[in-house]
Amino acid sequence: MTTVGIIGAGHIGSALAEGLVARGYDVVISNSRGPETLEGLVARLGERARAATPAEAAEAADWAIVTVPLKALGEVPSAPLAGKIVLDTNNYYWERDGHIAALDDKQTTTTQMAQEHFADAHVVKAFNHIPAADINTTGSPAGTAGRRALAIASDHADATALATVVYDEFGFDTVDIGSVAESWRVERDQPAYVVRQDADELRANLARATR
Repeated sequence: MTTVGIIGAGHIGSALAEGLVARGYDVVISNSRGPETLEGLVARLGERARAATPAEAAEAADWAIVTVPLKALGEVPSAPLAGKIVLDTNNYYWERDGHIAALDDKQTTTTQMAQEHFADAHVVKAFNHIPAADINTTGSPAGTAGRRALAIASDHADATALATVVYDEFGFDTVDIGSVAESWRVERDQPAYVVRQDADELRANLARATR
């Protein structure tokens, strides 16, 4: 069975852990405060989940989800994720993360930063523009009229393929933005950010994005 390492146990990480366990994945989840602080979450998730340190979660992962505040990205161990696919849910909130000049000046994107940090991993932007409460409640079967769509961006075909499968399992269509350099189109304050939209609407919102 596939083991997913989740680094970050906030709203998004916890919601994804719940959805993955329900779909038969094994989950190793971690946060910055220690496994003992996740006992309640793991008990609720059941026998397919266990708590660990970030390094242990990365090591155990067949593929991983990194869902930490952007300011904490550099603290996530990169070596154990070498050769693995990493789903990056990150967004830039300067109020929380402090100002990052390269982002303020539109010289990079959050997922480019993640790919640079996890240099030997295959990073894909995913689940960054959906509220945590919607992850397990707004999906629908493939082919449903108006099915919600989510965007991805990656420089690696295998990461794109995996994220597409995971989206479908959660009940969402996929719209591929392309390279991580284009992932700004679905970041904070852009038309596609945290609104419910089908694939056609998402493509239109991505096209309307301005930098």
